[in-house]
Amino acid sequence: MNTIHWLENPDCHDAALVGGKAANLGRLAETQPVPPGFCFTPEKPGPRGLSPDLYAELVAAYAVLAARCGTPEVRVAVRSSAVDEDGQQTSFAGLHDTYLNVTGPGAVAAAVRRCLASGRTPRAQSYRRALGLPEEADVAVLVQQLVVADVSTVVFSADPTTGARDRVVINATWGLGESLVGGTVTPDLYVVRKRDLHILSRQIAEKTCMTVATPDGDAVGGVREVPVPSCMQREPALDNAQIRALADLARTLEN
Repeated sequence: MNTIHWLENPDCHDAALVGGKAANLGRLAETQPVPPGFCFTPEKPGPRGLSPDLYAELVAAYAVLAARCGTPEVRVAVRSSAVDEDGQQTSFAGLHDTYLNVTGPGAVAAAVRRCLASGRTPRAQSYRRALGLPEEADVAVLVQQLVVADVSTVVFSADPTTGARDRVVINATWGLGESLVGGTVTPDLYVVRKRDLHILSRQIAEKTCMTVATPDGDAVGGVREVPVPSCMQREPALDNAQIRALADLARTLEN
């Protein structure tokens, strides 16, 4: 059984093999500009981590990814992708580990070990029991080039509060997306009419903090939350052209 599955390859479309998160990205990578990466799927990894052979495979795959990205040590996000994660009935949001801005093969291997172990935490097992799922999760790990973003967004192709499908809703904030998805910052809110990309409304928030990449990523993620400069806090994170481009992309992905 192969251990490394590159996002653009057909074997990375199988959620039963690589988990829902990696499978969805793998399907998108065929036609969309998804940052390159691979899914690591050791068969039944032991609690003590990776065998020498598995470690060597992971290090070799990271070297290939770095070469593809044109840098000796590419910054990556290391994220869990459990077989029953991100499905129709279950999300596992926040239950399995994610590490951002990890650099170097040793740090990536350590982050992978932590992600694999996160599937066996009491909190994750309790969630699985509540859903009637087996306590032991098959967890794959996605290693993907990190986009060191000036602005991060979450885009919905339907209104998440009303369910209306005729509009796109965009949340946006400065820096990496961790502050946004973690709820530590109030983001801007933009609403766009889906059929003609007309911007219906804007709510510019006072964005007081943001997540940034630190110079040297390690196994626990090289990011930190910092104050937003006062001159930027009330500034829109997106201009009109970016808002419409994101809404147009949401339509394309929905279709």
